[in-house]
Amino acid sequence: MHGSHQVEKRLSLDIEAVRSCFPALEGKARGKPLVYLDNGATTQKPLCVIEAIRRLYHEGYGNVHRGVHDLSERTTQQFENARVQIAAFLNARDAREIVFVRGATEAINLVAHSYVEPRLEEGDAVLVTEMEHHSNIVPWQLVCERKGAELLVVPVRENGELDADSFRSALSDRVKFCSIAHVSNVLGTVNPIKHLVALCHEAGIPVLVDGAQAAPRMRVDVQEIGADFYAISGHKMYGPTGIGVLYGKYERLAEMIPYQGGGDMITEVRWSGSKFQAPPHRFEAGTPNIAGAIGLAAAVEYLESLGMDAVESHERDVVEYGAKLLRGMPRVRLIGDPLERAGAISFVIEGVHPHDAAALLDAEGIAVRAGHHCAQPLMERYGVPATVRASVGLYNTRSEMDALAHGLRRVLEVFP
Repeated sequence: MHGSHQVEKRLSLDIEAVRSCFPALEGKARGKPLVYLDNGATTQKPLCVIEAIRRLYHEGYGNVHRGVHDLSERTTQQFENARVQIAAFLNARDAREIVFVRGATEAINLVAHSYVEPRLEEGDAVLVTEMEHHSNIVPWQLVCERKGAELLVVPVRENGELDADSFRSALSDRVKFCSIAHVSNVLGTVNPIKHLVALCHEAGIPVLVDGAQAAPRMRVDVQEIGADFYAISGHKMYGPTGIGVLYGKYERLAEMIPYQGGGDMITEVRWSGSKFQAPPHRFEAGTPNIAGAIGLAAAVEYLESLGMDAVESHERDVVEYGAKLLRGMPRVRLIGDPLERAGAISFVIEGVHPHDAAALLDAEGIAVRAGHHCAQPLMERYGVPATVRASVGLYNTRSEMDALAHGLRRVLEVFP
């Protein structure tokens, strides 16, 4: 299956046309024009996504997979069409490799519970990296604790890039699974994911890739990457909250036990036992987030209409411009400065707590995030309790990075 994103090669965006699709960007924050630089946490929604959800509820909505009446059949068709559309976006071989979940967090927990835990024995190990989000740490800690296994961690270099030698040397016979971010939500580091997956596979180790920060801003081809599993979150890619996708190679999904029990994931229920559906429905117990899936499909269609190559090119220009501005500012220190960066810039300001800096920026209408960004082990590695993070989306501009730099000069004046 090949998505239209593979054909799309436009390398520039009509940024004013793009921004006009996002009504939230026309609003104000603290009475100032909004500069929204918190896209790593969640993105604003285009009109086409809002309209897709409104249309579903307004023009006729029914539950999926459960009825023979017209509303149910129509809604089921839209829901399953969304699965096909997202499979094409990720270049999955088959729509049955797309499991709808609440987000990347649930996708990782599903794999931890249904694939890894039954295969893990005492003394085994799971491999992650120092740059992971808590959602790609805690599920593995829980599994390892239950099974008497060890969680191994590949260190990050000072510049925010993975220590490749340490990664390679960690791939021992003890390691039964590897889970790794495609793009760091804190540092913006783009990992050489295809190479890392290949190294794991050479050692016979299956891999999950956390693609929550990659899918909104670059072309993701799961067949080219080769990972056994790939997790994405809808709300980080201009879709609704409460919806995400676990891509899994079908042969892997077919080996997995159900994660939750309930309606629609079964073919037969008797007091003597139950029989389960084939993937993906085996992992979609109960009424799913129907509007979320349809909204996510609308977001995917919007991204494809822009061209993922154009989105990536535009975002990289903005984030690199912003990083260059910040490098030149007194008392501002970037945390990690990888050669290949996407999405995020994290920094600290000498003599200013990140929360104070974020509050002062907010007073100027500039939305950034301050804190540990659900990556406390990474903060510990850099010896800081928190950072300020500016994270860009496809609608951000160089002039908004200028506004950020202007706001930071104001912060430096308040805290001389």
